[in-house]
Order: sequence, then C-alpha cells, then structure tokens
Amino acid sequence: MKQNLKLNLIWLAILVAGFLLIDVLVAAGVFNFYYIQIVQQIGVNIILAVGLNLVVGFSGQFSLGHAGFMAIGAYAVAIIGSQMPTYGGFILAIVIGMLLAGAVALLVGIPTLRLKGDYLAIATLGVAEIIRILIINGGDLTNGAAGIMNIPLFTNWQIVYAFVVITTILTLNFLRSPMGRAVISVREDEIAAESVGVNPTKMKVVAFVIGAMTAAIAGGLQAGYVGTVVPKDFAFMTSVNILIIIVLGGLGSITGTFLAAIVLGVLNVFLKNYSDISMIIYSLALILIMIFRPGGLLGTKELALSAFFKKKEDK
Repeated sequence: MKQNLKLNLIWLAILVAGFLLIDVLVAAGVFNFYYIQIVQQIGVNIILAVGLNLVVGFSGQFSLGHAGFMAIGAYAVAIIGSQMPTYGGFILAIVIGMLLAGAVALLVGIPTLRLKGDYLAIATLGVAEIIRILIINGGDLTNGAAGIMNIPLFTNWQIVYAFVVITTILTLNFLRSPMGRAVISVREDEIAAESVGVNPTKMKVVAFVIGAMTAAIAGGLQAGYVGTVVPKDFAFMTSVNILIIIVLGGLGSITGTFLAAIVLGVLNVFLKNYSDISMIIYSLALILIMIFRPGGLLGTKELALSAFFKKKEDK
C-alpha cells in the first residue's frame, strides 16, 4: 500500500514537473507560437496513438479506421463550438463527439470485429471512408468538401496536456482491470481465452469503442487549435500516420507510443526547412528503425517505476 502511494506521488510529481517545464519555456519565450503548435500536435498524436495502440497493440486487431472517428470529434467541435462559442460549449462538443464516435464504433464493431487480419483492416478502412463521404455530403451542416472555417480557438497546450494525462491514465487503468486483461488474453490466444469464458468479440468491441472515443477527443482538440476542418484532413493517410507512431514505438507499449510521438514531432521540426526531401528522410528513418528494431523502439516494454524500486530493495 505504501509503495503504491509512493509510486503515485512520484508519477504526480513527474506530471507536474513536465507541465511546469513547458510553462517556463513558454514564459521565457523559448517556445514561440510555432513550437507551442508542435507541442499541441504531439499531444494530440499521443492521444490518437494511445487509443489505436489499445486496439492494435493490446487487443490484436488491425484497424485503419481511426481517422473516421477523429473526424467525428473534429466536426462535433466545429459545429457545436461555432454555435456555442464558450468553453462550456467546447467541452460539451468534445463529450458529444466522444459519444457519437463510441456509438458508431459499437454499431460497426459488432459485425466487423468478427473478421481478422487484412479483412478487418479493409472493413475499418471502409468505415472511415463512409464517415468521410457522409461528411462531404452533409450539406449545410458540414459545409461539404469546403469544410468549416473560423472555429473558436479554445484549445491550448494546457488543455491538451490535461487530456493526454486523463486519457493515458484511464487507458492504463482499463488495461490493468479484469476486462483489460481479458482484452490482452484475446490478443495472446483467442481460442484459449474463449475456453476460459472470455467472449473475444465483446472484448474486441470494448477496446474498439474506447479507441474510437479517444480518437474523437483528439479530433476535437485539433479542431480547437487549428480553427478549421475539411474532410481531406481525415483521409487514409491520417490513419496510416497514427499507425506509424504505434509501430515505431512498439505495439503494446504505452511508453513507446509517447516516445515515438515525441521523436516524430521533433523530427518534423528539424525537417521543416527541407520540405522537398522531408518525406524521403522521414521514410528512410522509419525503414532503418524497422530493420534494426523490428519490434519498435521499446517493443512491449513499459517504463515502470515499481521495477526500479524492486531492484533498489533487492540491493
């Protein structure tokens, strides 16, 4: 009990220190508006990747539909936020986006998550494209292919930081719960899990719904600092970019997801002056990492302070 309390206090201190560090850098002028935008984008990518890692890395399902659920959250903030330009309206829009994304994920997840491998990837990709096409044909509500402009800019780095912490803590607590362990057991061996009373389809759907809801949060936050949403922002490559983060960090590693999102975000900063060849350098870096670290930067490893204290006690 005392050790758990100590660990929680240390993690709290780390989170507060991270917040204060960014705050000091912003106040000192080290982080200008451009770098603040990068920090916000890294935070949004972390939320997206943590949710997708839950689906792909922990439940073992290959999904390419994350961009569709992100679009639901983004358009919820764009539509409701424009009608209710207050922080209360912004939070309400994020909540509604979460619920809509969760409902859609539940509706499509029950039939599609019975599929496996490439078939599931194609099905989830199809779901994302259906969502995008519905938005394009949404008439005055979504403003079609032109998108929605002049969205109130309520997202700042503090809000993104808070949502990163909240979504990560909730995801980790879910993974450590009996249901979360059942999800992992389905990934390890679906037949064995079913033989001890686990419903594989139910566990996959639960993970899929949670992942969709976190994607909607990220989409809403992005809409709240970019100030505009257009359907092309949620095309196939958006899902691929999120998938790259979790593969690079390590499937089944939340710590790896954080590390990969930060590394790629920083890499984009250094490549901003080489826009002509940036994608070539970016792709080569990913290829080299996949050759020398096929399991990702961390594989399935996690940063666990409990292991550190255990080693210290053994000494």
